[in-house]
Amino acid sequence: MTCTFYTMGLCMLAGVTYLIRDWRTLAVTTSASFLIYFFYWWFLPESPRWLLAKGRLGEANDILETLARVNGKKLPASFTQKLRQRMTMSRSKSEEERLRAGPGVLSLFKTPNMRLKTCLITLNWFANNMVYVGLSYYGPALGNEEHLSFLFSSLAEIPSYMACWVVMDRWGRRWPLCLCMVVAGVSCIATVLLSSDAVLETLILFLISKSAISASFLIIYPFAGELYPTQLRGVAIGFSAYISGLGLIIIPFVTYLGKENLVLPLVILGAISIIGGLSGLRLPETLHHRLPQTVEEGELFGKDWTCADCIRCIPIKPSSITTSYEDLSARENVEMYEMPEVPLASSILEEQQRPNTASVRRLVRQSSVMDTQRDSDGTMKMTYWF
Repeated sequence: MTCTFYTMGLCMLAGVTYLIRDWRTLAVTTSASFLIYFFYWWFLPESPRWLLAKGRLGEANDILETLARVNGKKLPASFTQKLRQRMTMSRSKSEEERLRAGPGVLSLFKTPNMRLKTCLITLNWFANNMVYVGLSYYGPALGNEEHLSFLFSSLAEIPSYMACWVVMDRWGRRWPLCLCMVVAGVSCIATVLLSSDAVLETLILFLISKSAISASFLIIYPFAGELYPTQLRGVAIGFSAYISGLGLIIIPFVTYLGKENLVLPLVILGAISIIGGLSGLRLPETLHHRLPQTVEEGELFGKDWTCADCIRCIPIKPSSITTSYEDLSARENVEMYEMPEVPLASSILEEQQRPNTASVRRLVRQSSVMDTQRDSDGTMKMTYWF
């Protein structure tokens, strides 16, 4: 939905640029609306997963109750208790401060698997960002009317966004990301085979590549967020987005090469897109898998990657319950029942002296394991209820 509104904004931008030809007035007109984003910080809720990872149960529960109320639902009475069971019942003040501080950006490079995934995600993000923005800048240079060419390049994104809604839930994230980037790269490089006066054919190949790279640009955002663990997600996405933003410095120089040779920028962007798409096959698939929460889980996620996983297009759903969203109701929990009062003390003695089959069955040990945060030495804390 957000990408659809973004595409609509690009289409409107084509109309605004057609009406306003002075670049100073155009800059003020298109930038004034972004002042609203300075105020949404006070209204945008925090991620409940991140709050739970930081040990802030009360704030996470309030947000979940608000989400349920907006969607016309009502949380079960035992929902908060089940959330509390997944956290440490009592934390020392020093541990609480350690959790609030959280790991830094250096944790992305301390372990080999996490370091490899960070480099591959950043490379794919860099390629997507550079190719997408480069094609957006280069669109008006194609065709006879620059405003019409920019409008067509914006409309070409809508079919790719619609297809991603269906493909990502069936084929996952990795293969659609790779195919879209390779198709975009091949379409750009194929312009070399055309003659210099084939402007229409070049425009068609450009629209195909713009549609494909728009789809991959849509996939890289949730894919990166699912690969990075919850404790590092904000820092890691900020790091990858920052590195990929450095590629935007090169874009004006690449597009300026089109003054001498029309297809040269498309060849450069196509090569970058193919390299990024092929490197993405090394990333683990996240569909049908439980997402990593801690840094340790992030290191273990995808560590058993094999070439067979790379070749498999449609991911296989694991037999165990390790989905992306944990169903707390599926876990084993101990329910507390209110026992009826016994009026006479003599009946209690008789109950103790007389063996009762129901009572014996009631004394069976029931264990409930809670997944909690790890200690400073790396051990997992587990609480058993009897």
